[in-house]
Amino acid sequence: MIADKAYGSAAIRRFPRERGIAATIPERVDQKAGRARRGSRGGRPPVFDPALYRRRNVVERCIGRLKQWRGIATRFDKLARNYRAGIVLVTTLLWINA
Repeated sequence: MIADKAYGSAAIRRFPRERGIAATIPERVDQKAGRARRGSRGGRPPVFDPALYRRRNVVERCIGRLKQWRGIATRFDKLARNYRAGIVLVTTLLWINA
């Protein structure tokens, strides 16, 4: 699981850890300061892999390009199969034009 700093709370970090899911979430500046202020009670810092986190950008850009298509962004289709067909069509067009 890769998430941004907004999902860096202790409760959200605990949820995937209890289920055995590896999470890459950067630590917020205020959390780093709080850990340093608490001294030894602060615990060890959460694991963070910057190389893996950079790959998140590819997914974010892809979603942004998909949402440029109004029908995809607003989900006009009533049926899931029609919406999926629209996603397949748009991703194919984006792949061809890349």
